[in-house]
Amino acid sequence: MRRWIKRGLLACLAAMLVVGIGGFAYVYTLDLDAQPPADPDSTVVDLAFMRDAQPPTRGKILAVVTSTSHFPGGGKKAGFELTELARAYYVFRANGYDVDIASPQGGSPPMRRDDEDMVEADHAFLNDAVARGKLDASLSVREVDPARYAAVYFVGGKGTMFDFPDDPAIQRLVRAVYQAGGVIGAVCHGPAALLEVTLDDGTPLLRGLRVAGFSNAEELFLIEDARARFPYLLQDRLVEKGARYVEGPMYLDNTVVDGRVITGQNPWSTWSTAEAMVRALGHAPVARAPGRDELAVQVLAAYHARGVDDARKARAERPGADKRLLLMHALVAAMQGRLGDAWRLQALARD
Repeated sequence: MRRWIKRGLLACLAAMLVVGIGGFAYVYTLDLDAQPPADPDSTVVDLAFMRDAQPPTRGKILAVVTSTSHFPGGGKKAGFELTELARAYYVFRANGYDVDIASPQGGSPPMRRDDEDMVEADHAFLNDAVARGKLDASLSVREVDPARYAAVYFVGGKGTMFDFPDDPAIQRLVRAVYQAGGVIGAVCHGPAALLEVTLDDGTPLLRGLRVAGFSNAEELFLIEDARARFPYLLQDRLVEKGARYVEGPMYLDNTVVDGRVITGQNPWSTWSTAEAMVRALGHAPVARAPGRDELAVQVLAAYHARGVDDARKARAERPGADKRLLLMHALVAAMQGRLGDAWRLQALARD
């Protein structure tokens, strides 16, 4: 999504000028190059929180990704999001869990990656022979024994909207793990896996449950004709199935815990969803310093919750906050006609 900054700052130049954002000269003053991207050669040993990892003696967690590579008709790419798998994978590993990877069809699933959104953990996953081996030979959900897993985590990605809800093997997996006292987690579009799950007593899993998932606002901002492209919008369908949808600000961390079901709204909810799953399993997560993207999300959360003054304080306390992510939110505000927010948010990037 950060690639929008390069395109969008120029595309929205006229609107930005109205609120005093000065085009090329302005962009250069931000010194974005002072924030180099994550090292593509990062490995597990470069992840500080993995140095305090618990031995893998607490059991196993199954991460499930989509097998759907394209939207119907073969035009637009779908697949699963690398960032939503890699970050959770290492949180689970750091906290003493072995992790298996499965997909509806098994084998090598279709990955989506955005190099400009990647952090060390994402590159480490790509450079991790064990992790890549599990992904490239993902288990078929049909062949999975649910009794082997303390939790199941559904990775997001647009492909999940097509192959997760009506898969009887996924429904069986969720039902079995949940009824055995296990934890169910899902992020972004991953909660699509829960839509058709019914417990043995006939009760829909989602009935009355507080959940998050990719919001209508987020979906329609990215894909204006989403209602025509998708068979449903996730927020709408979760509500239709009896869930109590909890909406947070667009593209900010929003993780909802309701008993043993943990759901995150979007990719920026991945870290907190995975760590909340660890807590639901009965353990305090291994200490982990937030990355630049998380620091920026914290600044933005302060802005939305308490206003610009508190956001400035948060920004001063988080000098490493990702400028690009702050600018992305300024751009989103400008594209939505919220020019006051755009002005204030770009100023946070300069602080």
